[in-house]
Amino acid sequence: MGIQETLNRSIISALVFACLENILAETGETPAKVPDEETYLIGRQAVLESLGMVTLIVDLEQRVEEEYGVALTLVDDQAMSKKNSPFMTVRSLTDHIYTLAEQEQRSSRS
Repeated sequence: MGIQETLNRSIISALVFACLENILAETGETPAKVPDEETYLIGRQAVLESLGMVTLIVDLEQRVEEEYGVALTLVDDQAMSKKNSPFMTVRSLTDHIYTLAEQEQRSSRS
């Protein structure tokens, strides 16, 4: 099975939400509203502190590899140099992971 067949955007979104909810539960943080795709992950309105963000990234990398056999590096020079951070919101992080998964699929076909 290819990455796109198993690791689609809705699955990635569910993984992001599951990891985010776990971290919020562990830290005892209670966001003002239920997290959605527009929830900020970094910045003044962020639901996570910096350590929580690092934990989220590591958890996502591990879960994607363990559950789908896809090794992704979410933080690299390219991600850090983008004008709009892929880590700003749940939506941008989900899109970032999906893009990386698609790239991985294309390179594995070659």
